[in-house]
Amino acid sequence: MSDAKNVLGGPLATCSTSPMTGFYRDGCCHTGAGDFGVHVVCAEMTEAFLTYTRAQGNDLSTPMPAYNFPGLKPGDRWCLCASRWKEAYDDGVAPKVALEATHEAALKVVSVDLLKEYALDAEAAS
Repeated sequence: MSDAKNVLGGPLATCSTSPMTGFYRDGCCHTGAGDFGVHVVCAEMTEAFLTYTRAQGNDLSTPMPAYNFPGLKPGDRWCLCASRWKEAYDDGVAPKVALEATHEAALKVVSVDLLKEYALDAEAAS
């Protein structure tokens, strides 16, 4: 996984270690054969997105101690399923994205140009 690339073609950066994110809970948006949801988009949570995804049946706000999940709040970064991010985009509530921490596998679902429009760091998008 150490040779994973981001959507800009560089090395995949850490998305978040507090809270610990990623399909493998390693802080990065790595993916692999068991990651059927393709959790590869490093996004910064907003209240609008958290409300939206809860309405879609995926409550990311409520803590689940049994799974060591603290619940997310606005400002937290989390590895989202690429398809959920695109769905949120289509519905006007897509959160901003950390391009350097978003795995290149996201490009199978969404274009790099669209992701750049939602970049957290405008300099990284240029």
